[in-house]
Amino acid sequence: PLTLATVMAAAAVVTGTAGGAEPGGGGGPHTHNPLARKLHKILETRLDSDKDMLEALKALSVFFTENSLRTRRNLRGDIERRSLSINEEFVRVFKEVKEDLESVHEDVQAMSACCQDMTSRLKLAKDQTQDLITKTTKLQSENQRLEIRSEVVDAFLSKFQLNADELNILRGPREGPITEDFFKALGKVKLIHNDVKVLLRTNQQTAGLEIMEQMALLQETSYEKLYRWAQADCRTLTQETCDISPAQTRAMEALQDRPILYNYTLDEFGTARRSAVVRGFIDALTRGGPGGTPRPIEMHSHDPLRYVGDMLAWLHQAAASEKEHLEALLKLVTLQGVEENIQQIVGHVTEGVCRPLKVRIEQVIVAEPGAVLLYKLSNLLKFYHHTISGIVGNCAATLLTTIEEMHVLSKKMFFNSLGLHASKLMDKVELPPPDLGPTSALTHTLSLLREVLSSHDSSVVPMDARQADFVQVLSCIMDPLLQLCTVSASNLDTADMATYMVNSLHLMKTTLALYEFTDKRLEMLQFQIEAHLDTLINEQASFVLTRAGLSYIYNSIQQHKPEQGPLSALANMDGGSLKAAMVQFDRYLSSPDSLLMPQLNFILSGTLKEKIFKRSTELVCGAYSDIHTAVMSPANDYKEATAILQRSPQQVQTLLS
Repeated sequence: PLTLATVMAAAAVVTGTAGGAEPGGGGGPHTHNPLARKLHKILETRLDSDKDMLEALKALSVFFTENSLRTRRNLRGDIERRSLSINEEFVRVFKEVKEDLESVHEDVQAMSACCQDMTSRLKLAKDQTQDLITKTTKLQSENQRLEIRSEVVDAFLSKFQLNADELNILRGPREGPITEDFFKALGKVKLIHNDVKVLLRTNQQTAGLEIMEQMALLQETSYEKLYRWAQADCRTLTQETCDISPAQTRAMEALQDRPILYNYTLDEFGTARRSAVVRGFIDALTRGGPGGTPRPIEMHSHDPLRYVGDMLAWLHQAAASEKEHLEALLKLVTLQGVEENIQQIVGHVTEGVCRPLKVRIEQVIVAEPGAVLLYKLSNLLKFYHHTISGIVGNCAATLLTTIEEMHVLSKKMFFNSLGLHASKLMDKVELPPPDLGPTSALTHTLSLLREVLSSHDSSVVPMDARQADFVQVLSCIMDPLLQLCTVSASNLDTADMATYMVNSLHLMKTTLALYEFTDKRLEMLQFQIEAHLDTLINEQASFVLTRAGLSYIYNSIQQHKPEQGPLSALANMDGGSLKAAMVQFDRYLSSPDSLLMPQLNFILSGTLKEKIFKRSTELVCGAYSDIHTAVMSPANDYKEATAILQRSPQQVQTLLS
């Protein structure tokens, strides 16, 4: 802090520096003059290293604002007055502090006296209550021990006993409702029964046995009540729509611990649902849906395929729905074999509709609606057998057996119908028409085959079963047809028979080519067609050679042997005869189409007709080549052979191609 002396010194610096000194005699310095010494001292002072002086000057600058002669002379007085004012303020403030401290001192003295009084009283009270404190401490320790024992007992009772509400729920009337609280209480009983086994391994075996016996009795009572409720609830599920409540699902989950009660409940459910399904099936047949939509299935009995299809579709939907109901009922059950249980119950549920279904389908089949319709019914039955078995498994034995029996019956009636048709064909064999085309019996039978194969292709029966059926169908129809064609053509000559057989076989082949699984049959038909085509080709070639005058010449050349001598020596084989034949052959070369067998005009396939013409022409060219070789041979002694045969085999081939 700044002192008055520091400020005065600073003032002296300010006033001395600003005002200067009075001049002495002669104008020279006076070394013994006090003022001169002060000035000299002030001038020698280094203000930059004297921090106190700097602070003093800074404080002085606050109120010393005007540097004049008057202010410099009054500066000391101003400083002293300012110092006096500050001291007076300090005294005033310190006086207030002193008064406050005296007040605090009085309060502390009073508090000290009060504390001493309280200490005396406490000491007296302690002496008087020492025995009570000891007893209280002992009681508190005992209380803590009892509280711990109480907590242990409460924990034991909570773990191994039911409360009053839970007991009332489990022991309530049998006709009472089953709620979620019942299942919680039953689960707790089961948990206690399992946990109490721990007590049997300790020294609390008596308590453990008592609790176990109590819980066992309580479990049996609870399961009996739950079974009665579930049984009664299942008996109400006789409507076509069946809603499985969460309580039913929880009941089956709980009853799985009692397999006998579990199976009895499932049987009760199956019996109720069987009644509902049978009634629903009869209603669907006779009454239709709500409000008449959809219409009763019996309304479509005039259409056998739709009639049977609607019945099977309804059963398929019913079987799927019943399986869904059982899955919802048993979704919480963890026993092994749940899927088998579901399939068995679905089989039992659907067993009731087997008799009415079988009677109606038998009526349709026995009415003999026709081979095509019987085949469609057979495929339909096989499809639903496969589909329903995929939903309910093979445990729904009665329903699947019924459908399989109807499938076998329809298939048997179908093949019987085909056999009867074949027998009728063979009983009255139709002669080939004048145009050597397919007979009406053949056309009608192939039309029947197309309808059967088309329905077969559109069926959804598995591939293996379809292929097996296909082979059997083709055998029943194609074998009698081939036999029919053979018998029908037996009285025709070679060319007519070959033409008729080619037309008939070609129609069979084009019919089968549109369908699958016919490759072997198509190969067999193609082999037979080729055989008859070879016959027609040879006949056409022979026809051309005969009409062109080369038949006798060609046969003579083929039969000639070297030991017979030259060909020219044989009858009608001289040069003149050959020249006359060549003139006739030249007329054929100028118009090859003029020499066609009449039977070729009856060939229905343009491709086959062209094939016959082409290959027969090749045979004619080959015959001419053999004749040309024989005539040109010196051994046959033809003079001027080039004049007899003016064209080479290549030229003939070019003309005929």
